[in-house]
Amino acid sequence: MSGPFILGVDLDGVVANHTSRFREIVADINNVPIETYPMERSWDFHEWGFGPDEYSDYHRVAVLEYDMFATMPVIEGAAEALWRLSDAGVWIRIVTHRLYVNWGHGAAVGQTAQWLEDNRIPYRDLCFLGDKPEVQADAYIDDAVHNITKLRNAGNTVITFDQPYNRDLEGLRAKSWQEVEEIVTQLAARHTGAIQTQLPGIDAGVDRVERRRQLGDI
Repeated sequence: MSGPFILGVDLDGVVANHTSRFREIVADINNVPIETYPMERSWDFHEWGFGPDEYSDYHRVAVLEYDMFATMPVIEGAAEALWRLSDAGVWIRIVTHRLYVNWGHGAAVGQTAQWLEDNRIPYRDLCFLGDKPEVQADAYIDDAVHNITKLRNAGNTVITFDQPYNRDLEGLRAKSWQEVEEIVTQLAARHTGAIQTQLPGIDAGVDRVERRRQLGDI
């Protein structure tokens, strides 16, 4: 019998709305209207008028002074879909590359863990890695073209989470977390032979722990 189906899940641009929060912060830093920075942007943010190395500078300030990794909004439907997949036996492995702010690793790790808890995102493993092909998973979901390409070149199944900067990529793609859930359910069923989308007796919803605490069950 095969083991659990492992799904490697990227955070920024997939589960967490990095563009939305970063946009707010950059607008605040520069004291300009938020509309100055369009949501539809390229990977290198050239629509925002960044000069050489400016992205790194803004990003450092965003993480260390604005707690960006702890305050991003969740992409619609992500938490609910991940709970349903987890309930069905899918092993959620968070794989993110957030340790690129020098002397800010502690802040990045702490903010990430807090964000996952605050937003009730289910996961079994939390990996901070730049080289994602090193992570053992049966399928991945990512938005970054370089990650997707490298993973696929290494023989991995990768779902591209639709973003403006990755629309030239062909192959498996999801435009919403409803589509992600449908694709992963099919992949997991082929891997394990069967998948039960909602386990009997499992309380549905991302606020299950809080509700059980209020009822005195835990």
